[in-house]
Amino acid sequence: MESFTVRAPLWRWQSATSPGAWHFVTIAGEAADGIRLAAIGGQWLNGRGGFGSAKVRAAIGNTVWTTSIFPHRESGGWLLPVKAAVRKAEGLAEGDAVTVTVSL
Repeated sequence: MESFTVRAPLWRWQSATSPGAWHFVTIAGEAADGIRLAAIGGQWLNGRGGFGSAKVRAAIGNTVWTTSIFPHRESGGWLLPVKAAVRKAEGLAEGDAVTVTVSL
């Protein structure tokens, strides 16, 4: 099982037309390249979903969950959505530096 660990800020996105918001960590740099190579090499092929997403196991602190990461055109990396239950369990807020590990 290949895994990638990054430390990046937690950021918030909100639509101009919707009251709800999403929180993400951007996975960029060498980790993003490694994920892309694993996906291209077929290692993650069975876990690919819509919009070019890849299904992963994510871990922040003591919280582990299954989710999908999505290609992020602006950074050339991947977006990891961080749901409210994870943020609450780990005491995270927008702007906090987060260490996250994603694996297949």
